[in-house]
Amino acid sequence: MTTLSRATLAGLPAGILRPGHDLAAIRTGIVHFGPGAFHRAHQAAFIDKVLDSDPRWGIAAVSLRSGTTTDALKAQDGLYTLAVIDREPSTRIIAAHSDAIGPGEGARLRALLASPEVRIATSTVTEKGYCLGGDGTLDMNHPDIVHDRARPEEPASVIGWIVTGLADRRTAGVAPFAMLCCDNMTGNGGKLRAACVALAREWDADLADWIATEVAFPDSMVDSITPASDAAFLATVADALGVEDKAAVQRESFTQWVLQRFDMADGPDLAAAGVTLTSDVRGYEQAKLRILNGSHSSLAYIGLLLGHETVFEAMSDEALGGFVTRLAHQDIAASLGPVDGLDVPGYVDAVLDRFRNPAIRHLLAQIAWDGSQKLPYRLLDTTAAALDAGRSVERLVVPVAAWIAFLGNKAKAGETITDPLADVLAAAATDAAPVEAVLALRQVFPARVAEDARYREALGAAFSAIQAGKLGDLLAG
Repeated sequence: MTTLSRATLAGLPAGILRPGHDLAAIRTGIVHFGPGAFHRAHQAAFIDKVLDSDPRWGIAAVSLRSGTTTDALKAQDGLYTLAVIDREPSTRIIAAHSDAIGPGEGARLRALLASPEVRIATSTVTEKGYCLGGDGTLDMNHPDIVHDRARPEEPASVIGWIVTGLADRRTAGVAPFAMLCCDNMTGNGGKLRAACVALAREWDADLADWIATEVAFPDSMVDSITPASDAAFLATVADALGVEDKAAVQRESFTQWVLQRFDMADGPDLAAAGVTLTSDVRGYEQAKLRILNGSHSSLAYIGLLLGHETVFEAMSDEALGGFVTRLAHQDIAASLGPVDGLDVPGYVDAVLDRFRNPAIRHLLAQIAWDGSQKLPYRLLDTTAAALDAGRSVERLVVPVAAWIAFLGNKAKAGETITDPLADVLAAAATDAAPVEAVLALRQVFPARVAEDARYREALGAAFSAIQAGKLGDLLAG
């Protein structure tokens, strides 16, 4: 089958949305590390809109480990399909990539990072890709960092390439590029800055000071569900286009990119493309963690007890859907302070609407993994705020009680509990007094919550109701 390319673009079916800009006019202004599915479905789609009015911001896609994606982009002239899967699906060709650099092309990458036309670098390499230790700082013993400390002219890590690129610009008297981390780490810009400064200090103290003071590392938050591009999906895209597309991606219609404001003269108009520019990325992160993730965990543990399999099924359950709606609007939202540019009630409605998307098959069992690591941030911080403010915790205890019941059911059935504390949790959940045993786990429950008499009583009552088969009564509250 013929491959998607500039030559085949004009012959695509009428229902396929085309780029709104002149592909021949695009110049490279952004270097992106990690051109996986999320980047292609998310940041690149925003930049594609920027290019409709400003051709300076084409993206050079860089992969340091695997050439699969960069080879596909090269073969397809940087083009690929974005399928939006929702109640009203759409299919669009993205033309945001002006170049692609794969493994073994270090000389080209170094030249590009040094180019004055490149003003921004971005990254989606997962938290693991930044070679950070458990404390969030650069792991000097990581094999890639050990290599880069000794051989800065041939970096192995993303951190090494960023620092080398900045060092070349400083030597040449070229202004630094802004470095935008787009991975979901709290305070991601600050963590990336600290890692780059730490490595630079191994090479040149003056370079480290220059990076610390002159380079922008804004914090950001990104969000959009992006299912994997499996063989069945790629076959569906080929049928729709009439040509093969090995780089096609899919995502839900909701997409969010929140970026800390940073100084850049004559930079891209990201706001016009839908990026939220704010002074309070942390507020957005907290809203996402508590509203979206807290509601997700609530749906997972309660929904599994009710026999549901997916988020869509759980939200379609009238009693459970209504309970989570009240929980999010009345209990979780109340724990958040004002956030610059964020309409909290509107955000809650948007999150709940995403959960009702029938095209996204999001498994509750997967969301239920690692509860001991997730619940402190997703629900217990919200609970502590409610206790401090004297608000009710009657609804907030229900998903936690459901989690304890979920653990007990798994342990008694001899099934695997996917959690770093699996053995400890199994023992506590099958204790003669499971609520007391689980509350005693300080790895999960902070003293402020676990030792509060109101909370202990409410959680115990909710757990007893679940054990007595009265979960429906709790959901009516």
